[in-house]
Order: sequence, then C-alpha cells, then structure tokens
Amino acid sequence: MSRYSAQQSSISENNRSRILQYLYHNGICSRAQIAKAIKLTPAAITKITAKLLAQGIIEETGDMEGDKNRRSIGLNLNCAKYHIIGVKFARSLVQIAVFDLKCNRIFLTDLPTVNEEHIHDTVEHTRETINQLLKNDPEIVAIGMAVPGPYLKDEGRTALVSSMQGWRQINLIKEFSNAFSVPAFVEQDARAGALAQFLFDPELSEGSLAYYLLGEGIGLGVIDNGSIYYGELGTATEIGHVSIDVNGRPCDCGNIGCLERYCSANTIHEYLDTYPNIIPGSGAMTHAQACEALFTEADMGNETAVRLVRKIARYVGYGAVTIINTFNPKNIILGDIVAQAGQPLLDEVKKVVAERTIPEIGLSTRISLSTLPTDATVTGAAAVAITNFLEHPSIFFDVA
Repeated sequence: MSRYSAQQSSISENNRSRILQYLYHNGICSRAQIAKAIKLTPAAITKITAKLLAQGIIEETGDMEGDKNRRSIGLNLNCAKYHIIGVKFARSLVQIAVFDLKCNRIFLTDLPTVNEEHIHDTVEHTRETINQLLKNDPEIVAIGMAVPGPYLKDEGRTALVSSMQGWRQINLIKEFSNAFSVPAFVEQDARAGALAQFLFDPELSEGSLAYYLLGEGIGLGVIDNGSIYYGELGTATEIGHVSIDVNGRPCDCGNIGCLERYCSANTIHEYLDTYPNIIPGSGAMTHAQACEALFTEADMGNETAVRLVRKIARYVGYGAVTIINTFNPKNIILGDIVAQAGQPLLDEVKKVVAERTIPEIGLSTRISLSTLPTDATVTGAAAVAITNFLEHPSIFFDVA
C-alpha cells in the first residue's frame, strides 16, 4: 500500500469510527445530525453509512423529524446484535462474562479458585470456556481481557503479581491473541475499569477520571480528555506500589510500606486470619468471601469489624490523597471487592481527603462508589473490546 493510500485508509477508518461512536453515545440520529456533529459532508456520511448498513453494523429505524421539520431516516447502532466476552484475571479469580455492546450482561461465570500450582491449567480452562462460548453464540465478535498490573503492554505479561508470582510467567499475548476465531484485546485491570466507567456512566464521560481498584491488589486507571494514561512501558499509575510507610511492611515488589499491603482484599484476609474471632472460619474462605463476611459484620454493628473497616478505609483514603495530588482528577471512582464495604468506606475516605489535601484541590474532586451493575473489572474487560470495536471497525467487518 502506498503512503497516500495508507493515509486515506487511516482517514476513512477514523471517520467510520467517529460515526459509530457518535451513534453509540447518542442513540438514533439522522444522517444530517451526524454530519453536523462530526463535521463531515452529507455526501461523505451517506457513503460511509451505506457500507455500515450493508454489513449490518447500523440499521435504519424509519422516519424521524429532522431540521426545519423535514423528514429524515433515523440510524442506530445495532448494539443488541453483537456480543462481547469480558475476562477478568485476578490473582485467585478468573471471571468470564458475555455482554451486548451496551454492556447488558448475558452470561457470567467464575472459574475454580486459582492457586499457584495450577495457573497453567487455569489458562487452558479459560481458553476452553471462551471457545465453548464462541461455539454457542455466533454473535460474539470480540474478547476483552483485564489483567493485574503492572502490565507490560508491549511484552504481554505482568511484571509483578503480589502473592502469586506464577502469573508473571504467563504471556497473555502468546496465550490468547491467536487462540480464538475473533480478536482478543488485553488491558491492565484498573485501566479497563476506568474505561468501563467512562463508557457506561454518562456522568463520567467528560473531564478527568480516576478508577481506584480495591481488589486483591490495589490499582489505578486514569483517563484524561478521553485518553488513557499509560507511561513509557504501560505501567504508569501503579498506586498500589506507592509507599505510605517507609518503615512499613515489605512488599513482593521490593518496596517497603506499599499501599497494597494495607488495604487490599488479600491483606484484609490476613487481618482476619490473624484475629479469627472476627470472622470464624475465614481461613477456608476466598479473599472476596472473607471481605464480604467482614463488611456484613460491620453493617450489623460488630464493633471490632467496624473498627477494622474504618482502619482499612483510612488507608484507602491515603491512596486517594496521592491520586488527587498527583493527577487532580475530576472524579475518583472506588470499585472492586473492598469497595463493597459501601458508604462507611466512602465516608472515611472523604474524611481523610478533607484532612490531608489542600481544600481548593480536594474539594474539586468528586469521590464515589462504582455504580456499574456488574464487577467493574470484568465490565472493563468488555469495555476494552467494545472500544476496539468502535474505534477499528475494519478489524471486524469488510467496510473499506
């Protein structure tokens, strides 16, 4: 392909993407409305939409009222027709879900709890499950995967997975990029979660957004002006490995006093195993189950549980202060396992932020709990696939 042809192809793909994204976010629109909104000529819109219609990506919805009371034909992105698989890889948990393009959940399953000795078996089980889903549902067009950070995006592997180092040996690109009949895309889990908030919550689609992942690890994804912040290797925003106590607990990353060692689901489970009277039998639970049991006890008024939740929340708050001082986001969204502590956690985080930030800066940041109906990371994995579907339609369809 000549340089000129490549440039024209890139422009055409960008214009197709802009049309699809506009329909995705705005619903039924006329060709004239799209042309005006994205500043393309009516002739260009007609030409591009004809190819999208021919492939069934968009559909005509019948007459609608246009400018100056003229009748127009509505266009709509066919969101229900196409399905997406989202896969969440945590340390001990792999969750697989199927969604439509608007992230309405169709299917959700958890694979058996992962342990260090059987990580390769889990990878194979993941492949088998996805291939079975693809066989059962021909409408699936893409797969998104969310993996723990720090994720080396060009190499395709995670540089560190605290408490389960075997995941470092898994190259996600080699294991999954050519394993399926549809494209697969991999993203760091917190960034995937940020993308889900940005894509599926209209209140968060403008301004800067920080998704603060409080799961088996602690992560952060930052979106500013519609773009994800990556850094040189794709390992930026690793808030879980920022030290909050230079004389504190050692971390697998080699640092001391990492935030992750004080408020992750794994650490909460360690607290409960050390003080078994809080949650009897916690040693036989998964990290998520142990956290859920603690939060239930706190909600029921168990004073010991309440104090522990408040202590954890203060550490989460210290991380929020770092996020505010480093990135100054408009919104911080708390999500994943530890965020299920709910309002008591949120109240304590806000209290810490009020105590420890410059008022003008702290007060400009809205902190809230994730409102996504499904786990934000598996939803984020789907969002990664949906974003690629919208931005690069020629990967999926012959629309050139």
